[in-house]
Amino acid sequence: MAKEKNPSVKTIAENRKARFSYEVLDTLEVGIVLTGTEVKSLRDGHSNIQEAYASIEDGECWLINSYIQEYSAGNRFNHEPRRRRKLLVSKRELSRLAQSVEREGMTLVPLKLYFNARGLAKLQLAVARGKKLHDKRETAKKRDWNREKARLLKQHG
Repeated sequence: MAKEKNPSVKTIAENRKARFSYEVLDTLEVGIVLTGTEVKSLRDGHSNIQEAYASIEDGECWLINSYIQEYSAGNRFNHEPRRRRKLLVSKRELSRLAQSVEREGMTLVPLKLYFNARGLAKLQLAVARGKKLHDKRETAKKRDWNREKARLLKQHG
């Protein structure tokens, strides 16, 4: 994978399968509402967004099925690991997202969870369309060919 452009951005969790399983049409940076123990757990790097997805319900955007491990020193104030988390999106972006999700086969997939330069937790959300099996094979074929090409160029100079 390519190195990140901004060294002050700290990636917490990445959904690497998303670009293989979905055709990413558009990306958007959104904020996420977290509790104190969730932030501390994220700073320790205990998170997973592989099976997560976003949903628009009652005019609000929610992150569903994301996993943030309970904070070890959280005692009774700890959070539920798989709770629904509200995403912070402007009204204009929310209406645009809702409009694109209503189209056939479109979904909201989280790509990356990270802390930005100001230390705020952000989520990179993608508007994507699910790939068919033959599209996935084509993606794998292109990836393998690019690896082979790079290897050959490196050998022969």
